[in-house]
Order: sequence, then structure tokens, then C-alpha cells
Amino acid sequence: MILVDSSGWLEFFTGGPLSSAYAHHLKDLRGIVTPTIVLYEVYKVIKRERSEEEALAAVAQIGKTHLIPLTDTIALTAADVSLTYQLAMADAIVYATALTEQAKLLTSDADLAPLSGVTYLKKS
Repeated sequence: MILVDSSGWLEFFTGGPLSSAYAHHLKDLRGIVTPTIVLYEVYKVIKRERSEEEALAAVAQIGKTHLIPLTDTIALTAADVSLTYQLAMADAIVYATALTEQAKLLTSDADLAPLSGVTYLKKS
């Protein structure tokens, strides 16, 4: 299982420089877990920068993955990792979800890069 965070989905949907690298990992959506906070972030950014129609299309695509709601276990794990690694709330929830689901985290977020279980795709 892998977890593609918001930065990866946004690269993919907006045709960013790393879109093909993310597309490679997004071929089989059944093997991907997605925290619901990623839905929030992707929808918000695409709606703000493009259109509601594109945002809804992105959400529909992400909806084909295994969506993971914020549970009490994930929330408490997120609080712990936020304190330990000085992560912002959304990053902590994403990382805690990866830990809880035993998924590898794929990201272009530099704040997550040094953490265990993270594959970092650096933007040029």
C-alpha cells in the first residue's frame, strides 16, 4: 500500500513537473490509501486555482482509492508525530495515516522528506 499526499495528487492533476513520476504510482488506485484531509486540500486548491468542475473530477478520481477517515487513533498518533517532528496538523495527519495503515508515503513535501517510510520526490 502507498499513500500519495496532497502534493503528489496536485502534481498529477495539474500537470506539474513531477506529474509523470506520480502517474507511475497512480496506475492501480486500489493499492492507494488516502486520508480524507487530502480530499480537502486537493479540492480546495484545484477549485481555487482552476474550477469547481476540475476539483470535483479530481475528488472523483481520488474517491477510487481507499479513503481513510480521521479516527481517534489517527488523531492521537498525529498529535504525537506533530510534537515529535514539529509537523503542521495536515502533514501530521497524513503521516499518522501512513503509519496506521502501514503504507509507504509518497510526497513532494520537504517537511515529510526525512521521516521513516517516506519516498520524497523533489521538485526542481
